[in-house]
Amino acid sequence: MRHRLSAGGTASTLDKLNRPLRDLRLSVIDRCNFRCTYCMPRGTFGADYAFLPSSERLSFTQIVKLAEAFASLGVEKIRITGGEPLLRRGLESLIEQLAKLTTEGGKPMELALTTNGSLLAAKARSLRDAGLGRVTVSLDALDAAVFRRISDVDMHVSQILDGIEAARAVGLGPIKVNAVIERGVNEDQILPLVRLFRNTGVAVRFIEYMDVGGAGEWSNKKVVTARETRHIVESEYPLIPIVVHEQRGTAVNYRHADGSGEVGFIASVSQPFCGSCSRARVSADGKFYSCLFATHGTDLGPWLTDTASVEQLATAIRSRWIDRDDHYSELRSTQHRSGSGKVYPTVRMSLVGG
Repeated sequence: MRHRLSAGGTASTLDKLNRPLRDLRLSVIDRCNFRCTYCMPRGTFGADYAFLPSSERLSFTQIVKLAEAFASLGVEKIRITGGEPLLRRGLESLIEQLAKLTTEGGKPMELALTTNGSLLAAKARSLRDAGLGRVTVSLDALDAAVFRRISDVDMHVSQILDGIEAARAVGLGPIKVNAVIERGVNEDQILPLVRLFRNTGVAVRFIEYMDVGGAGEWSNKKVVTARETRHIVESEYPLIPIVVHEQRGTAVNYRHADGSGEVGFIASVSQPFCGSCSRARVSADGKFYSCLFATHGTDLGPWLTDTASVEQLATAIRSRWIDRDDHYSELRSTQHRSGSGKVYPTVRMSLVGG
C-alpha cells in the first residue's frame, strides 16, 4: 500500500500517479434552484426530472462518517457542494458536526462551501456560527440580463451580491467568486467582475467552460482560455503572479499590481492540472468519484450502514484511491484540439458537485 510522509510528518495515501488524497468534495443534494445553461439546462432538468428523493440522499450521520474516514486517510479540506447545498434542510447542523473534525495531523479540518449565493444572505451568520470557514460563490455575470440568461431563473443578480456582502459582514471568508466564461455569452462580464471586487477582499476566479454535467452543447470553440481571459483583465489592470512552491489548488493566482486584490484563472481545458489533482468526490447518494469527468462511481453504501465501522469504510476508500489513475482532462485535451464537441457522457455535475 502506497504511503509517504507529508511535511507535517503524517502519512498520505497515494494513487497510481503518486497523488495524495487531500481534498474531499461532499455533495449534500442534487437539486438546484438555478438552471444554468452549462450545468443544468432546463431542457434536460425540467419540472418532471427525477431528482433523488430525500430517502435516497445520504443522512447527516452517514456524511459525518464519510468525513471521518476520509480524514483518517489524509484529507485536510472538505468542501460542501450540490446542486445547491443551501437547499438541504438543516445544513448548519451538519456543518457544526464537521467543524469538530481534525486532520490526521491534528489540525482543525478546513471546511468550505460552494453556493450560487441565492440563499446566502439569510444564512451567512448561521453558517459562520456553525463553524463554516469559507465560502465560494458562483457568479457568471453582473449584468442583470446576462445573469438571467445564464442562470435561467427569474432572480435579480443583486440577490447574489447581497449574499456575498452578508458573508463579508459576518466574517465568513476569505470569499471567492467563481465565473465560468463561455465565448459569445459572457466575455464582456470579465472586467466588470474584476472592477466590482477590487478592494473588497473577495478574490475572483475565472473558469474555462468545461464539457461536464449538462454541457451537452459544449464545443472547444466556445472556450475562452485562461490566457485570453488574463489578457482581457490585464488590458485594464496589471497583474503580478503569486509564486507558490507547490500547486495545491486548481487556480493559477495573480495579485493586482496596485495591491487591490487577487484574480485567479482555472485552465481546466487548455492546461489540464490532472498531475496535481488530490480531490475525491462523494455524490449525494453515496457514490465515490475519483474524477469530475468520471462516467461511474464506486458505491460506498455497504460501508455506510450501522454495522460497518469507520475503519472499514476507510479501507474501502483507500482501496479505490490507490487504484486511481484518472487523468481524463489530459487524455481528452488532444481530442479537444480538433474542435470536436463533448467527447463522451460524464456524471451529472449537480450530483457530485463542481
